[in-house]
Amino acid sequence: MFKATDLNVYFICGTQDIHQGSDIKNILKQALEAGITLFQFREKGPESLKGEAKEALARELLALCHEYNVPFLVNDDVELALKIDADGIHVGQDDEEVISFINDFKDKIIGLSVGNEKEYQDSDLTHVDYIGVGPMYSTLSKADASAPVGPEMISTLKHTNPSLPMVAIGGINEDNIEPIAQAGADGVSVISAIAHSHNIDKTVTKLQSYFK
Repeated sequence: MFKATDLNVYFICGTQDIHQGSDIKNILKQALEAGITLFQFREKGPESLKGEAKEALARELLALCHEYNVPFLVNDDVELALKIDADGIHVGQDDEEVISFINDFKDKIIGLSVGNEKEYQDSDLTHVDYIGVGPMYSTLSKADASAPVGPEMISTLKHTNPSLPMVAIGGINEDNIEPIAQAGADGVSVISAIAHSHNIDKTVTKLQSYFK
């Protein structure tokens, strides 16, 4: 059963996000041991895995997450999420609409990206468990990222809908997380802050400390 605290330290990663020579399974294992609360498999980009290779890796990472009782979500690939029986899916504003796949995801976690007030107002949140709000800051992890909206967007949307779980995303690291927590976010979702960390345990512990 999904709860807002699952968003505390939300790690997003795919093979395109790790340094050459690193192993995504090893990085995820370290992150799980350090205490991440949710994982999203986001395999996107020209260098990313496709087809059977993508599915095989997804299954391995799913099994790893379940060893630590951490939910495993798939980014924007409904077919894959269903095929491997993932715990849920996260979609963006330009991805498949939730209403089109909700019948297959009734007991699953559904996340939706929301960048501003207009997107919030235009989104059907009937079946959405949480929204990912951002980008908070400028980010290099997403080539198509919009202009930063800052932590104040969390405050604005929380004021509009206090009961909807919200996770901040975009350019977040150990040094700029505090304003996000103060704005009322339920957690932070990060890619490079963990994937490129020299001490994953220390990084995750620091991020987690803002949501105790």
